[in-house]
Amino acid sequence: MEGKRVILIKATEKDIEFLCMVESDKALWIYEEDVAENDDKLRENFKVRVNGDTCYDFIVTLREDRLQTPIGFVSVWKYTDWRKSWDVGFSILSQYQNKGYGVESLRLLLGFAFEELKAHKVVGMCNIENIASGKMMSKCSMRLEGTFKEELDWNGKWTDQQFFSILESEYKNN
Repeated sequence: MEGKRVILIKATEKDIEFLCMVESDKALWIYEEDVAENDDKLRENFKVRVNGDTCYDFIVTLREDRLQTPIGFVSVWKYTDWRKSWDVGFSILSQYQNKGYGVESLRLLLGFAFEELKAHKVVGMCNIENIASGKMMSKCSMRLEGTFKEELDWNGKWTDQQFFSILESEYKNN
């Protein structure tokens, strides 16, 4: 999938080391309750994901970079199968953050979810302290549906989690 400045490339087994490196980077996941260890279990998890049909991981690269150096990844996975709901996640390496690459990548991912996966609804959640993720979802026309009070056990305290979503009809009208 190609945007104006980024390209999303479906992750394959050759991308597993990059995916594991990002997924286990505590600096990138400071708002998460738990950060995965970069180990064989995580590698096996990504191997199942990249070869399955319930989760789609895409490597984010810059369109201008002929080497297609990864700058992050975005994912969409089944949330509630019988309701045609999918969940999104994203992580952009710190040196590429605040440049609009994440927003553009998420917009492309939403297009994939609605156009290819035939999603009815796409959701995304974030720690209420993660202002950047909330803004990113809002910029992609995802609406704040609600706040789950004290949902996350984060840094030794119970923290709220925000729940965003966009319907297929809303996506098509944007």
